[in-house]
Formats: sequence, structure tokens, C-alpha cells
Amino acid sequence: MMEDGLFERFPCDAIFAMHNMPGFPQGQLLFRSGPTMASSDYATVTLHGVGGHGAMPHKATDPLVAAASLVMALQTIVSRNVDPMQPAVVTVGALHAGEANNVIPASARLEISLRALDPQVRRDMERRIQALIDLQAQSFGVRAEIAWRPGYAVLVNDTQQTARALAVAQQHVPAAQIAQAPMLTGSEDFAFMLERVPGCYLFIGNGANGEPGACMVHNPAYDFNDQNIAPGAAYWIALVNELLSPTHP
Repeated sequence: MMEDGLFERFPCDAIFAMHNMPGFPQGQLLFRSGPTMASSDYATVTLHGVGGHGAMPHKATDPLVAAASLVMALQTIVSRNVDPMQPAVVTVGALHAGEANNVIPASARLEISLRALDPQVRRDMERRIQALIDLQAQSFGVRAEIAWRPGYAVLVNDTQQTARALAVAQQHVPAAQIAQAPMLTGSEDFAFMLERVPGCYLFIGNGANGEPGACMVHNPAYDFNDQNIAPGAAYWIALVNELLSPTHP
């Protein structure tokens, strides 16, 4: 949308979005200023070795053993290379190698997901992972091929616009229905819009644990809580009336 000229065709002073969030009381509005949702990057790592008979491993170069070691080594990135005060995640979500129990495969493939809530941590993790993969591969005598796929940026809520969005909630919603949102390691493409225009990405609770609507998103059992339609719409109306009021600064 932005590449097609969204903000050139429709200039905006501020932008806002709301995301449904199970795990919090239904209708509760949650706000957070600054970094709020994580960046996401992806890497496909292919380790090239020499296949052979499982009974004669000395005549092969086993990429599966190298892949297994690499999976464990990657777990040290967050625990030993990232500031403990900075949220970060390294996940190996897939490892594919071989088809038979008596055959050493010629290659092994890993799929890796990276998350960070700080742009510098994001860059540092990529550099460290690159070095770790190369050195692990060398230590096992295999060759590593890495395909990086940059994903979403860190979602950063503008301080001023978040304060305005929160102030509207405080005028129209009971205090018990307003809370500070936690940092989330999920990613969101609204982050790219917030890099161009200041704004706020807020959350509305779908139901706390054990209540209707508590099942997490991206789960087959997720069910949007219809009780959110009225308060969610009412909040948007109040926000628009406030921001477009002739007396709004």
C-alpha cells in the first residue's frame, strides 16, 4: 500500500490501529509507548556434506550431525550474546535431513526465525548467527549456505500519539478497563507504517484465561469475542472525534 503511494495520496498526521488480544479481560484497552512488537527475520541454512552408508560414517561427511550441533549452538545467541534486559528470540522451527536410517544424507536444511525489540539487537543477532553458522560448519567439515529473508521491522509506538490515544480511553472507559500492554515478540506489518507516520498500535482484550475468547490467536480454536464490537467501535468514534475536533492541538 505504501509503495502504491498510500501516504502521498492520503497524507496523515497520525495513524492508529487496534489488535484483538486473548489473555486479557474482554474489552480492556492496552497501550504501550515505544518498542511494542518485535522485528522478524528468517534464514534458511543448508549444510552441504558428503552422503554415504550409515555403516561407514568415516567415508562420509555428515551434515545431520553438524545441523544437530548447530541447533544447540544457536540457543547461546540470546543467552550469551544479547543483553539480558533486551527481549530476543531465536527459533529453529524446522530441520530436514535424510530419508533412511542407514544412509548419511548429503545435505541438511534448517529454518530459523529471529525476533528482537531493538534494531541494534536485531543487527547484532544476524551478525552473530552468520559467524556461528560458518564456524560450526567448518568445525564439522561441511559447507554452509545461508539465505536471509528480512521480515517486519520493530513496531515502535510514538510517545505523543500513544499519550493522546490513552487520554481518550481515560475519558471514556473505566480505569479498570485500561492497562499497560506488555512487549510482545510477535510481529506486525503496521510497524512499517509507523516508520513513516507517528501513531499508536493498541490492543483490546478478548478474554482472560479460562474465560470465553481466551484461546490465543493463530490457533484453530480462536474465537473473536463479539462483546468487543460495541466497546471497540465506541473507542474509535471517541478517538476520531477527539483528534479531528477543531479544538484539538
